[in-house]
Amino acid sequence: MWYDSNMLLPNHMTSMDYTLVDEGYQLQFPMEIDGLIPTDDSVRLLNALLERMDYRKLYRAYSRVPQSGTSPKSLFKIEVYGYMSGQYSSRSMERSCRRDINFMYLLGGDAVPDHNTIARFRSRYLPEAMDHLYEQLVDLLAESGELSLQSVFVDGTKVESFAGRYTFVWKKRVEKALTRLRERMKQDVPKIAQEHGIRFGYADEIEEHQLKHLLVRLGKKRMNQGIDFVHGRGSRKTALQRAIEQITDYYEKLKRYQKDLQILKDRNSYAKTDQDATFMRMKEDHMRNGQLKPAYNVTIGVDSEYIIDVMLSQERSDSQTLLPFLERIKRLRYKEIVADAGYESEENYAYLEENGQLAFIKPSNYEQAKTRKYKSDIGRRENMPYDEASDAYTCTMGYPICPAYTRKTRSKAGYLIETTIYECPHCEGCSAKERCIRPGGSKPIEERSKRLYVSKEFLRQRAAAEARITTERGILLRINRSIQVEGAFGILKQDMGFRRFLLRGMVKVQTEIMLLCFAYNIRKLHMKIQSSRCGAHLHQPTAA
Repeated sequence: MWYDSNMLLPNHMTSMDYTLVDEGYQLQFPMEIDGLIPTDDSVRLLNALLERMDYRKLYRAYSRVPQSGTSPKSLFKIEVYGYMSGQYSSRSMERSCRRDINFMYLLGGDAVPDHNTIARFRSRYLPEAMDHLYEQLVDLLAESGELSLQSVFVDGTKVESFAGRYTFVWKKRVEKALTRLRERMKQDVPKIAQEHGIRFGYADEIEEHQLKHLLVRLGKKRMNQGIDFVHGRGSRKTALQRAIEQITDYYEKLKRYQKDLQILKDRNSYAKTDQDATFMRMKEDHMRNGQLKPAYNVTIGVDSEYIIDVMLSQERSDSQTLLPFLERIKRLRYKEIVADAGYESEENYAYLEENGQLAFIKPSNYEQAKTRKYKSDIGRRENMPYDEASDAYTCTMGYPICPAYTRKTRSKAGYLIETTIYECPHCEGCSAKERCIRPGGSKPIEERSKRLYVSKEFLRQRAAAEARITTERGILLRINRSIQVEGAFGILKQDMGFRRFLLRGMVKVQTEIMLLCFAYNIRKLHMKIQSSRCGAHLHQPTAA
């Protein structure tokens, strides 16, 4: 092929400095970045709000780091704006700091941080100050009249962890394996010790330190005899080598199983690549087989469409997360707590009553109780007449179901629950028995009698809550719960595209979700300002 000398690239075209290529280029736009950003851009609102905050706690946490040329305040700004714009990766934020004028505006002349600086700031230093910064934002919203400070809407969702989906450790499996291991050790370890002339004793179970001591004794015996260990096919191991290898295997397994149980504590599972994550059933089921995935339970409280706080939990059920969350927002003194049926429990009702708060919690059987099938079920307590004077229910055949005994139990958090068990003595030969008693249990229906398990305190609390949610105020709050808190989750997951955490561990993940909610609040304030909806707390229902 023929080449023209004019087609060859000049030397400066292959230089790493591309400004040499743009010879004679005339700069035509203003050098001030501020002039290029629209006056109603959300980045201006973010900058104005974050400039009003106190960063002393953040600077103390960051003081241990060598100065990188980017202040902690600027790093926090670009982190928040990155989450506002759906950029959660530290590499994506670094790229935007070099190309996006909004990120350049927030840096305010500071050096562009690399992705390692951004990642370390988020995972190591921001957790120490994130709660303080979030409280300041909530206080700013309250001072400006954006929060009602009257009613808070609480709900939860499960967000997938960054752990591997198949790195599960199940508590039941570990307990079974540990039981089998202890039985084998009781049979084998004393025999091995006796064969090699070592005294070995134990009380109820063989523990780690006893196996470790036995290994030391066997190791000394090997050194005294000058035995070399052999490995590989065709090699013949000595009895001492086989003994040491077997005891070592028992020691390592016992150590691993006990460590697993220590990590699990009250949980039923954990992920090996994120030990704080618990396997939960998710709505996002990529295999469509009900597969459990490592996740965290995220609880948020919403007031006037703003997320006033967010809490991470390892609990799979929502009812166990309400009280810890209410303790977090106790300083805001909300009077009306609005939640769905998943948060109903006697313990939660009692806590709200003790603190002078009104529970607008829908009973778990509220919708089901309206159906014809529910109302025609003769075995349900709700369909049986109750006589308060005699403290007895009457079954469909007219027989009394009287209290037999009282049982006291404690909840997972230690709350005392008193349950009265009612029993009918006239069930034998009753024609309605098969329709009244539910099938199941160890005994056949013919040998069973009708029993009702009733917590009188819980029934009183549920009746009060049901009466409360059917009032005009209760209906308005229930409508707003669906709009505000479920709408917040919709924006976080769908609009902002946040469906999986990027960090691992409770502390780091808590910081990440708070950073996301921080960005959500500024974004929500921006939209309310632009739509002239500032100061609106509740959505009013409109007639069709």
